[in-house]
Amino acid sequence: MNADPATPVLPQGAGFALRPWRGDDLDSLVEYADNAEVSRGLSDRFPYPYTRQDGERFLEGQVVDFAHPVFAIEVGGRAVGGIGAHPGRGERAHGAEFGYWLGRPLWGAGLMTRVVAAFAPWAMRQLALYRLHATVLDDNPASARVLLKNGFEEEGVQRCAVYKHGRVHDLRVFAKVRRSLQDAT
Repeated sequence: MNADPATPVLPQGAGFALRPWRGDDLDSLVEYADNAEVSRGLSDRFPYPYTRQDGERFLEGQVVDFAHPVFAIEVGGRAVGGIGAHPGRGERAHGAEFGYWLGRPLWGAGLMTRVVAAFAPWAMRQLALYRLHATVLDDNPASARVLLKNGFEEEGVQRCAVYKHGRVHDLRVFAKVRRSLQDAT
């Protein structure tokens, strides 16, 4: 039961729960984040190798702003990935960018599709967003499929937008929008 009425109920779904990151997540964070295949699709603030020091910095709020909705994906009592949104500012405050990652052993079973299905409408309602968007590296088709399965539309490509692992990559842009806050998310 949610004791504080001001605290929003966080999304859950089949086989997972979203919750705030905790200090005791350090071991599982390092275990699931320390994988070259996971890091490959993410920004450089998510390094490989992923060390205990990287995990400590993350959990202390030195990497992301925990004032925004940034959650652990919990499966079987362990943090196995993360998802979060970063709201815009000023004239872009009606939108947010979001991103996610999942430990390699859990890929291919539809878990991230279910997580995004729970998180995206929750974030749009909770943050009163008209727009929620994500960018995906050109060599990460699985992440693009997650977004498409959840009703995000591909809006275009930011050509030569990222230099990672010795080569230039395009970023594919996906968004879910609504014209009124009363519209379904």
